[in-house]
Amino acid sequence: FSLSPSLSVVCLCVLLCVRCWAGPVEDVKIDRYSLPTLCAREVQQGDYVRYHYTGTFTNGTKFDSSLDKGAPFMGLVGSESKVIPGLDRGVQGMCVNERRKITIPPHLGYGVTGAGSVIPPDTTLVFDVILLDVWNKADKAEIRTLFRPQGCRRSVQRSDFVRYHYNGTLLNGTVFDSSYWRNITYNTYVGQGELIKGMDEGLLGTCIGERRSIIIPPFLAYGEKGYGSKVPAYATVIFDVLLVDVFNVKDDVQVEVQDVPQPCRRKAKAGDFIRYHYNGTFQDGTPFDSSYQRNSTYNTYIGLGHVIAGMDKALLGVCVGERRRVTIPPHLAYGENGTGSLIPASAVLTFDLHIIDFHNPSDSVDIRVTHAPAECSNTCTANDLITYRYNCSLLDGTRLYSSDDYAKLPQVTLGQGAVIEGLEKGLQGMCVGERREVTIPPHFGHGQDGGSGVPSSAVLLFELELLELQRGVPEGYLFLWLEDSPEPLFPAMDLNHNQEVPLEEFTDFIKLQVSEGRGRLRPGVDSDVIIRDMFTNQDQNSDGKITANELRVQTDHGEIPDHEEL
Repeated sequence: FSLSPSLSVVCLCVLLCVRCWAGPVEDVKIDRYSLPTLCAREVQQGDYVRYHYTGTFTNGTKFDSSLDKGAPFMGLVGSESKVIPGLDRGVQGMCVNERRKITIPPHLGYGVTGAGSVIPPDTTLVFDVILLDVWNKADKAEIRTLFRPQGCRRSVQRSDFVRYHYNGTLLNGTVFDSSYWRNITYNTYVGQGELIKGMDEGLLGTCIGERRSIIIPPFLAYGEKGYGSKVPAYATVIFDVLLVDVFNVKDDVQVEVQDVPQPCRRKAKAGDFIRYHYNGTFQDGTPFDSSYQRNSTYNTYIGLGHVIAGMDKALLGVCVGERRRVTIPPHLAYGENGTGSLIPASAVLTFDLHIIDFHNPSDSVDIRVTHAPAECSNTCTANDLITYRYNCSLLDGTRLYSSDDYAKLPQVTLGQGAVIEGLEKGLQGMCVGERREVTIPPHFGHGQDGGSGVPSSAVLLFELELLELQRGVPEGYLFLWLEDSPEPLFPAMDLNHNQEVPLEEFTDFIKLQVSEGRGRLRPGVDSDVIIRDMFTNQDQNSDGKITANELRVQTDHGEIPDHEEL
């Protein structure tokens, strides 16, 4: 049979080779003179590789180098390789960052023909190679979880918006980018084509606070074009990611009620004024603000747009003393712009709230009788002098002050403005022995300025007990007749009938009226002081005695009593 022309050429090549190498055929010699500490993957047939090389003859003369060209070699390993067989065979089994010296005999190099004027015939070649990258078309984005927090309540889903920090490196460890350099997270949607495909896939399922390494082959990364001067063409990239935040545009405020004191007598509604403490953190636990640091509550109206929309919503329905955790997505917080250096753009905020108190500007003083004596026919009113016991606290139970702190129990004449208006209202109408709880809104208490030891706009809770009641006299009076006064008055005062009444005789007369229940002195003041003042007012000429004429004065309207109490 006759040979085809092409087959004849092949046979001729084989015969020539046999003629040239009559002895044993040499194989590639490999010197693995630098190995990385870790080798996650070795080059296999069918893989694509990127490597730098320097080619020399055995005498050290260089004939080619990718370093001189400024770009590494990229190609396929195996049957479809476009490099000389010895080099193709020599890179198999390499690890990224491994350095090899590959010595290639002529029959696995350029053979008996050489390569033009560069490689002479029958030349042994030496290649110094460092492997930069290896990947396969069957590869997918590889995820290695470095840290996953316990209690992962939510993981990234398609269409979520995420904020994350990252370090971007090539497979050989070269860092090409980092969000930490800019001290700002990378913010984007997931699964909507705003990221390279491998990152879109690699972020799915990530929890807040999780760290993962995402290894992305070139065709799922920046492909044949690379990314500017940062990422070469056909480069595998690795992103070490820390997820800081995740939310969805459909998210609403999330409220986790942690503690509700019982009973809850009232729940906050729109229009109420509220005082609360808070700790503010991002979803990864990083704190950004706290009212406790300022030792002052945050005070605001609810439902009137004075706070971010999410907080306005979260405060509705709270009870005094309640603790709740509130998670607010950015579209209900500070949005895509954030606020200064405190809140980053598109940040989800978590607030741990403790409700101290709230009230409404229309609130009145709330009185709750906790103990009523069996007999209650005598109740206190304006101008009465009362002795009482009290404890004052905030609605969250914080003690402010107490009558027990003082050696002497407090006394007050009602209706004289001696106490705050709300306490005045709370004391009115009490019986001796009665106990009350009185809730006083700030507009009947110490107002928005607060008082000594009393915070601004604080609702006060007084526990009251009435201990003693002394009937009073009208404001401006020193003495009050409880029945008709003697008529005529002066002869009744002139006990010795000498037509003049000195201080001693006046004192005896007034005390007699009090002892017999016909009159009452102003309580809370020394009786002798009051009687002396009354006497002085009647002693018109200051001669130390009162006469009948001095009990009356002349006016344009005729004679009228100078002091109505007499």
